[in-house]
Amino acid sequence: MRTILIYIFLLAGLVAYAQEPLTGMVSDETGQPLPGASVSWLTLGTSTSTNESGHFSIPYSNGDKLIISYIGYVTDTLDVASPNFISHKMTPDKGKELNEVVVDKTRKSLERSQLKAANVTTMGSKELLKAACCNIAESFETNPSIDASFSDALTGTRQIKMLGLTSPYLLIAEENIPAVRGASQAYGLSFVPGTWVSSIQITKGAGPVINGYESISGQINYELIKPVDDIPFFLNAYGSTDSRFELNTHFNKKLSDKWSSSLFLHGNARVAKNDMNDDGFLDNPLGKQVNIMNRWQYTNAEKGWVSFINLRYMRDEKQAGEVDFDPDKDKFTTNHWGSEINTDKADVSAKLGYVFPDMPFQSIGLQTSFNWHKQDSYFGFSTYNIEQKSLYSNLIFNSIINNTLNKFAAGLNFTYDNYGEFVNTTDFSRIDNSMGAFFEYTYDNADDFSVVLGGRFDVHNRLGAFFTPRMHLRYNPWEKGTFRASAGRGKRAANIFAENQAYFGSSRQMNILGTGGKLYGLDPEIAWNYGVSFVQGFPLFNKNAEFVVDFYRTDFQNQVVTDVFNSPQAVDFYNLNGKLYANSLQVELNYEITMHFNIRTAYKYYDISTDYATAGAQQRPLQAKHRFFTNIAYETHIGDHGKQWKFDFTYNWMGKQRLPYTGSNPVQYQMGDYSPAFSLMNAQVTRTFSSVFEAYVGAENLGNYQQKKAILGNDNPFGPYFDSSIIYAPVFGQMYYAGIRFKIK
Repeated sequence: MRTILIYIFLLAGLVAYAQEPLTGMVSDETGQPLPGASVSWLTLGTSTSTNESGHFSIPYSNGDKLIISYIGYVTDTLDVASPNFISHKMTPDKGKELNEVVVDKTRKSLERSQLKAANVTTMGSKELLKAACCNIAESFETNPSIDASFSDALTGTRQIKMLGLTSPYLLIAEENIPAVRGASQAYGLSFVPGTWVSSIQITKGAGPVINGYESISGQINYELIKPVDDIPFFLNAYGSTDSRFELNTHFNKKLSDKWSSSLFLHGNARVAKNDMNDDGFLDNPLGKQVNIMNRWQYTNAEKGWVSFINLRYMRDEKQAGEVDFDPDKDKFTTNHWGSEINTDKADVSAKLGYVFPDMPFQSIGLQTSFNWHKQDSYFGFSTYNIEQKSLYSNLIFNSIINNTLNKFAAGLNFTYDNYGEFVNTTDFSRIDNSMGAFFEYTYDNADDFSVVLGGRFDVHNRLGAFFTPRMHLRYNPWEKGTFRASAGRGKRAANIFAENQAYFGSSRQMNILGTGGKLYGLDPEIAWNYGVSFVQGFPLFNKNAEFVVDFYRTDFQNQVVTDVFNSPQAVDFYNLNGKLYANSLQVELNYEITMHFNIRTAYKYYDISTDYATAGAQQRPLQAKHRFFTNIAYETHIGDHGKQWKFDFTYNWMGKQRLPYTGSNPVQYQMGDYSPAFSLMNAQVTRTFSSVFEAYVGAENLGNYQQKKAILGNDNPFGPYFDSSIIYAPVFGQMYYAGIRFKIK
C-alpha cells in the first residue's frame, strides 16, 4: 500500500509540473471577490470561471490574450506576459446595468460534489427538514449512505452505521472539531438539536488527517448555523403520539458590522408511558432534556480575521424499564426492574482564523475546545458512571506551492482526555493524551483531476507512536462522470463500556479476556480502509438522472471483538485472533421525474465477517446483508407570499439479520439464528403558509411493524435470561407527529 501511495504521489508531482497554469483573482469595483466571472483565452478558446472566492486557474497560453467578462461589467482583454498570479478589478458597464435579475433555481437538498477529491455528500437544511428529526441522530432517515437503527429496547437511542460499521469507527465532528467520542459515543448525537444545524457533510472512506487519526470508515461533520447568517427569531414546536414534545427557539442579534451572536434554546420531554407490545416494559423511556448554546461570531473581512466562540450546557434525564417501575420506591430492589441515565455536559470551544489580505490563498487557524461530560446511570442492580474531561487543540496553516494548483495544509494537534469510569465498584479511570503533526498536499487542476495525500505522526501515551497515511483521488474522464478512489489507515482506543452500554440492560456477564494491553488489558484497534466510487449524470427523457456505485473494504489488523455468540449469559471482549473484514457495496439511482418531483433509490450489500473465538467466522450480528432504500419528494411551485406544499415519502427494506446466540436458553427465551426481513415507511407533509410560517404533519412506521419478543425474559428481568440488547426492528409501532415553524426575518 505504501508503494502505491508513493507512486501516486510521484505521478501527481509529474502532472503538476507538466502543466503551467495561470492563476488569479477577479473582484468587483469595491474589491469584493466576484464568483462566476468568465475567464478565457482569445485564440486558444480554453475557458474557466472564478470560484466562490473569486479565484481562477487556467492553463497558460503564451502570447495569447486573456478575456474576463461578467454580466453588468465591461469585458476586459488582457495581455499576460507570464504565468504569474494576477489580480483584476472589473468596471461596471453603466450602459448595460440591470435593474433586477431573478434566478429561479431549486438547489438540491442532497448534493454530491463533482470537484472534491473525497467522496463527500452534503445534506443541506432542506434535507434536514424532511425527516421527523429533533436531533441529528434522527436526521439520516432519508440518506442512503447512513443506516439508522435502534441500539436497544430500553433507551430508544438511534445508532448510526456507515459502511456497515458503527459510529465509534466514524469521526463525528462539529465544524471539524471532534465532538462525539469517548463517553458520549452512545447518546452524543441525540444531544445536538437538528434545528441548530445548517448542513451535514458525510465523507465515505478514511477522512482527512487534519481532523485526527481515529476515522476508519468515514467522517460526519455538521455545521452549526452561523450568527452572521441567522435570523432574529426562530421557533419550532413539535409533538407526537408517543407523548414526545419539543421546543426550539433561536434568538439572533447583529451587534455591529463585525460582531453577531445567537442564543439557541432547546427543551424536550416524553411525559407518558407507552407499552404497545404489552411486554410490561416501556417502549420509549420517559425523559427530559434542556440544552442551551450561546454562539458568537467576529468577522473582519478587510483585515482577514474571523472567529467563533461557543458556550454550551446540557442536562439529559432518561428513565426506562418496567412500566410500574418507580425510582423513588423501586431503585435497587426486586420490586420492578428499572434504569435511569442522567447526563450533564458543558462545552467551550473557539475558532480563530486569519487570511493574509495580500495572499488570499494563505491562512492560519486555531481550533480549541474543552468538554466536560458526566453520566450517572444504573440498570437494575448494575451501575455505570463515567466522567470525561477533554481538551482539544489544532493549529492549521494553509498555503500553496508555486501556484494555487498545488496546495498544502500543515499543523500541530494536541488531545487530552481524563476519564473517571466505574462499572459497579470496579475503577477503570485513566488519562489519555496525544501530540501529533500532520501534512496534507492537494493537487487540483481545477478541471478533471485532483489528489489529496496526507500523513500524520502521533505520540499517544497508550497507543504509542504511529504514522497515519491517507489518500483521496478524483478523475473526471468525461462530462458529468466522476471516478474516485481512497485509502487510509486508522487507529483508536476502544471504550468498551461506553460503546456497548446496551449490554447493561441484560443479565449478560461482561468478560474482558485481555492479554496485558494498555486499554482495559486489550490492544489498540487498527484498520485499513480502501474504496472506489463512480458517479455519472445523464439526461433521461429530458430530465436529470444520476447513477452512483461505490465499493469499500475495511480490513482490521486488530479489533476488540464483542462476542455474543459464546453464551447468551455473557458478552466477551478480546483481541481479534484471525480475520475481520467489512465489504460494502452501494448502487444508487436518482431521477428528476418532473420539476420539483424527485426519486432517490439505493441498494446496499454488506459482507462483514469476524473470526470469533468459539463460534468461528460469523457475519456481524444485527446487520442486514441486503437493504433497499427509496425516497420520493414532491413540492409545488412557490406561490404568492411564499405559499407551498411539500410531500416526502421514505421506504426502507431490511433483509434478514444474524442474531446473537440464544440456543442454550429454554425454548421460550430463544430467538433463532436470523431475524425476519421487514419494511418501514415514513411520510411527511409540509404546508408553507408564508415565508415566515409553516406547519407539518407526518408518520413513522406507517406499516406498524414491531419486533416480536423485543425483550427476552421480560417475565423475570432479574433472572438469567433477561436481555434487551437484541433489537433488529422498531419496538414502537405507528407514530404520528405534527409541528410548526415560525420566523421573524
